[in-house]
Amino acid sequence: RCHQRSVAMLDIPFPPFCAFLGSLGLLCVALVGVWCQHWRGGFSLDGGSRTFNWHPVLMVTGLVVLYGAAALVYRVPNTWSGPKLPWKVLHGGLALGAFVLTVLGLAAVFRFHNSNGTPNMYSLHSWMGLGTVLLFSCQWAAGFGAFLLPWAPAWLRQLYKPIHVFFGSTILMLSVASCVSGINEKLFFSLKNGTTQYKLLPAEAVFANTLGILILLFGVLVVAALARPSWKRPDSDSPDSRQ
Repeated sequence: RCHQRSVAMLDIPFPPFCAFLGSLGLLCVALVGVWCQHWRGGFSLDGGSRTFNWHPVLMVTGLVVLYGAAALVYRVPNTWSGPKLPWKVLHGGLALGAFVLTVLGLAAVFRFHNSNGTPNMYSLHSWMGLGTVLLFSCQWAAGFGAFLLPWAPAWLRQLYKPIHVFFGSTILMLSVASCVSGINEKLFFSLKNGTTQYKLLPAEAVFANTLGILILLFGVLVVAALARPSWKRPDSDSPDSRQ
């Protein structure tokens, strides 16, 4: 009985959890914007360091927060009844929006590197980030072909669905890892010659480290929500659900 009571206390409804998670995601976006505006000089499109500042903002917004929102579409109870196609379109549209922001974020960092003679793709962060984006693009294209186009057979959708779900969570965690490693890399490069060293934990370091922890927390909570059995969309054998 004690165990059942403990489980009942932890079984919170999805809507308040979703509201908390949405607030956390917006907080992450706001904090990365404050970091780039207050400590890194703001934003520009001139190819300088202020052009680079678009990179962390767009990556956190697209690759983490918007992608996390797309992953949780089918956990909303309203999606459990009625036609499934509109929710498929919403899921795919949010993922596509995340992909567009991610590509713009990559364009910003490549333009900054090329304008300043900085080599591209030499760090672990860059390898992990580009690999995540490539995997994301394959995931979106395969999901579009399997679940949105009308000619995909039912057996193919059933076969591919667990693979799609697995890589969805994997891409999100890779995105979080890429963002956190990118924050750390930026601090190592920025907080040196002429500034307070990173190891002395100036205010910018504390702020950016906190941002990284919040991004990690957001990713963990999204994956936890995806894994929670009571929040999963019930399977249905109706023709409408199979489409």
